[in-house]
Amino acid sequence: MPAHPRNDFLMKSAPIRFLAWLSMTYCGAGIAWTQELPRELLESQCLSCHFPEKTKGQLDMSTRDSLLRGGDSGASIDLEHPEKSELLRRVQLEPDDDEIMPPTKHGKPLSAEEAQRLAAWITAGAPWPEGVVLQPADPKAMPRYDAAVDPSIQRIEAFPKSISLETKSDFHRVVVIAHFADAAMRDVTHQVKLSLADPTIAALKQNLLTPLKDGQTELVIDYRGLQQKIPISVKQAEQARAISFQLDVMPVLTSAGCNAGSCHGAASGKDGFQLSLYGFDPHGDHFRITQQLPGRRLNLALPEHSLLITKAVGDVPHTGGKLFDKGSSAHQILLEWIRQGATIDDEAKIPHPVGITVEPPQMVLKGENLRLPLTVRAAYSDGTDRDVTSLSSFSSSNDHSVAIDYRRGLATSHHRGEAFLLARFHTFTEGSHAMVIPEKSDYTVPQVPRHNYIDDAVFAKLEKLRIVPSELCGDIEFLRRVHLDLVGGLPTIEERAAFLADTRPNKRELLIDALIQRKEFVEMWTMKWAELLQIRTFNDGPKQVSYKAALNYYNWLRERISTNTPFHHIVEELLSAQGGTFSTPATNFFQIEQDVLKLTENIAQVFMGTRIQCAQCHNHPFDRWTMEDYYGFASFFAQVKRKNAEDPRERIIFDGQGEVPHLLTKKPVPPKFLGGPAPDLKQQTRRQAVAQWLASPDNPWFAKNFVNITWSHFFGIGIVNPVDDMRISNPASNPELLDALTKHFVSYQFDLKKIVRDICTSRTYQLSSRTNETNATDDRNFSHALIRRIRAEVLLDSISQVTATPNKFKGLPLGARAVQIADGNTSTYFLSTFGRATRATVCSCEVKLEPNLSQALHMLNGDNTNQRIRQDKVIGPLLQQKTEPRAIIEHLYLRALCRPPTAGEMQRLETFLASAKNNAEIRETLHDIFWAILNSKEFLFNH
Repeated sequence: MPAHPRNDFLMKSAPIRFLAWLSMTYCGAGIAWTQELPRELLESQCLSCHFPEKTKGQLDMSTRDSLLRGGDSGASIDLEHPEKSELLRRVQLEPDDDEIMPPTKHGKPLSAEEAQRLAAWITAGAPWPEGVVLQPADPKAMPRYDAAVDPSIQRIEAFPKSISLETKSDFHRVVVIAHFADAAMRDVTHQVKLSLADPTIAALKQNLLTPLKDGQTELVIDYRGLQQKIPISVKQAEQARAISFQLDVMPVLTSAGCNAGSCHGAASGKDGFQLSLYGFDPHGDHFRITQQLPGRRLNLALPEHSLLITKAVGDVPHTGGKLFDKGSSAHQILLEWIRQGATIDDEAKIPHPVGITVEPPQMVLKGENLRLPLTVRAAYSDGTDRDVTSLSSFSSSNDHSVAIDYRRGLATSHHRGEAFLLARFHTFTEGSHAMVIPEKSDYTVPQVPRHNYIDDAVFAKLEKLRIVPSELCGDIEFLRRVHLDLVGGLPTIEERAAFLADTRPNKRELLIDALIQRKEFVEMWTMKWAELLQIRTFNDGPKQVSYKAALNYYNWLRERISTNTPFHHIVEELLSAQGGTFSTPATNFFQIEQDVLKLTENIAQVFMGTRIQCAQCHNHPFDRWTMEDYYGFASFFAQVKRKNAEDPRERIIFDGQGEVPHLLTKKPVPPKFLGGPAPDLKQQTRRQAVAQWLASPDNPWFAKNFVNITWSHFFGIGIVNPVDDMRISNPASNPELLDALTKHFVSYQFDLKKIVRDICTSRTYQLSSRTNETNATDDRNFSHALIRRIRAEVLLDSISQVTATPNKFKGLPLGARAVQIADGNTSTYFLSTFGRATRATVCSCEVKLEPNLSQALHMLNGDNTNQRIRQDKVIGPLLQQKTEPRAIIEHLYLRALCRPPTAGEMQRLETFLASAKNNAEIRETLHDIFWAILNSKEFLFNH
């Protein structure tokens, strides 16, 4: 054996000496030659720098083909002359050599034995099992996957479906997904065989296509007998495209996070440099980059010395750190733009992005640490498209389940659940729905009865997630739940007995039908919409809303709901209302909020479920709305005017003249439907036009928002949650369910009672709150009933009902229910403590349903429990009737909890009662028991 085998190996470069060295080393050491792939060696020592997501030196070592193809230094292995292989040369360099593999800073050099194993494998022809793709030896890396032995692959799918390459600098990446029998997906891009029907039209390097000459061809994808073809069109292959400030430079700044709110996009900038938030003002950004601090941010003579470059690549200190590597596409774009003179585009001569497509649109990943890349393609106004993945920024709605690399768009699965993966480019935001299912599961699809289309959508989603829904709730649970939700009160003892005695199979449906027809149902929904419409009094000079006006407004709303007026007609009447706030109560909508921009935001939030506030000052960073959208929609309400009536408490609402100027251009913006076209105003006012558009069955927003609000009332969470924050980056937890509800609501002519009946008769609504092993952590997919704290008004009314003590509120007769309060400014300490909405804003967050310490203390010590119990309206009459204490306890349970006490509860309470020595102490003890029942979670929560 040589004293220094590493150095000796370098010297013996002749083939005969190379083979002799191998023979001597292995045979002398008693080691048998191996022709197997040194998988663990490559994965632990090489793959961390040389796999598809990180191809250092453009070398990918994850597959045999990519290893043979090599990188910047040429072929990595030479099968004809193994001793000349670049890979072997690199692993045998001295530890202090800059070219040694692996680099010293990343680990120890290969041992002599490891180097000899590698040499033996190359000499044997570098055998590689079919379908094997190497992965970095990282506990967080993707699990190994040998596709050649997996028979469950059903099909492969490639993205994009077609490719168009325009100009010399264009390119497109291809992603190939395998679909399995259990609906799971996996990235097999680097395992498939890619070939071009005509390799003279385009060049293919790994999964990257670039143009060579004009023409048509196909990319052929082969994988284990499965094949896909992608048509490719190449145009202007020899024409270079100048770097565009708006189309290239601005996206680089956005994807790198330079113009984010936490960096230079902040209101005051950062470190003396300011950019517009997410690039909404490209002309202003160009001025600040090119003309502020001349010669420093940009150096036209020596572009590579520009601060814009040196800070981004880490050559000089930068608060934001290193943003990208030298030689990366982002670096090349900025450098070439400066070399070209750092000009800004002529708006009339450049195509503008008109939308983006994110692919794959959905993914189902089975197990943890699976990776799958997203691709983003932008469409332009001239009909072209472009791969803008590297120019996009990415985020995940749930990193716990699926994380995504902010700049590369590489998704990684973690824990069971869902996430929405958001991609942003220019002013456009789109996303992909990702789902993670358990790798190992004994799940079988349960045979659960379905009552209607709601169950179809919910249970289909649960099957994808491998979640078994809870059992159907019992009759007592259902009776209490549906009474609280539909009429805002508890069932009486008599109603309970009648329902339990009913043997008809459809008794639940019959009960729902009966409750929907009660006046209490009208009062519940009048209260809910009075909150959204902010019905309240206030006295602020010309902005005042008197109690008479507020009461008229409330009664108008109650009358419309009582007569089951279709809700789109209610909204149309509301938005187009003119006249006095007394004589035409709906006009109070425009008296309560008089600021045009705030009014616009409220209308979008209440009737469309979308928050457009961000677009007042800049394009919305997480939704589709631009500043033009915002001010175009505001223009519909710019002509609302107000004047005094004869009664000083009344105001007249009418249409006059008025425009809304754009924040930046200061020019009036013509009216334009939000996310839609401009209106025809020849025979109608602006408000009439927007009222008809919003209330139209074809409007994509109104019906969807309404059913989402309605759904959240019964489940404690919206399909989109929060309910008034519908945006691309906050998608529905079950889009199919939301679409089905919307479709039926429109087909019902916007009938509230019909959609409520559909929800309550569904098995989904009637599921138990008791969970199983699969759905214990689920709180978004409606696999079980969520335990909800009863809202303030209903809780106070329930306490009043159970204790037989009437409420008294300002302006209302004795015995009125809290849900009947018309004025948002009429309240009590109890209602405020338990989160009643003040109606000061339209935000759904005004109603507080989270329990807190103040509520617990008030229930324990406050007047609404102690004093009501001590009025003795329940226990006193029962004692006078000589009712046995045991029967009184059962009565209290039935009255408050809709069930009798269990044997264990009764035994403990009777033991407690046994200590009472006389009638007074018995009464006091029963009061204590009543107090304990009212303070129990079972009473305070709907379950």
